[in-house]
Amino acid sequence: MSNLENKIVLVTGGNGLLGKAIVNDIRAAGGMAIAADIHAEDDVENGTVKCDITDPASVKQTIRRILDAKGRIDGLVNSAYPRTSDWGTKFEDIPYDSWQKNVDMQMNSVFFICQQMLEVMKSQNSGSIVNIASIYGIVGPDFSVYEGTTLSNPAAYSAIKGGIINLTRYLASYVGPYKIRVNCLSPGGIFDSQHPVFVSNYENKVPLRRMGRPEEIAKPASFLLSDAASYITGHNLVVDGGWTAI
Repeated sequence: MSNLENKIVLVTGGNGLLGKAIVNDIRAAGGMAIAADIHAEDDVENGTVKCDITDPASVKQTIRRILDAKGRIDGLVNSAYPRTSDWGTKFEDIPYDSWQKNVDMQMNSVFFICQQMLEVMKSQNSGSIVNIASIYGIVGPDFSVYEGTTLSNPAAYSAIKGGIINLTRYLASYVGPYKIRVNCLSPGGIFDSQHPVFVSNYENKVPLRRMGRPEEIAKPASFLLSDAASYITGHNLVVDGGWTAI
């Protein structure tokens, strides 16, 4: 288990599938995880804060409230996953304004919260950021795993996750002199009661022959936040059961 003793970590999307597992693992490792989510209760002292990451004013207010209550923020995990109601529309049918909105909600919100948090971390001369990306920010999707289902892979997802991976590298280079580390974590497919045909198709391809579990993403996130990863920055840690190895 990674040691996060006494570290204050803000986790966006802290009520989501991955966010909740990351919050739990940080707490198990001795840290104080603050779950920021649009559906969260406002209770910073007990580790939750209502935050809309697509709203700059809400982001600023969240950071200020944590600093006022705790005095510092040692880590940030960007795991929030906002999206429009037409998410998953076939490429040729995607309205341009939907594409713009999803890029704004997902990638641009990561930019803004990183920008705000890095000013805090620069003043502390320390900090660690973990951005959650995806294998589909590295490789193109295998559409055959969706055959026999209504599922697909949204075009904007690949563009956004690829952008987040390279933004992570940029930030690592830019803020390294302040002893701040910025890394990325790219999960493969995580089981979430998807269509059984999709699960079977996916598991037949991935070398470990199963989908991942949320806790298998949470533990690497805690590692990247911890001092055990003190000389790791600008890295994209792929946790995918071997999907991108083949």
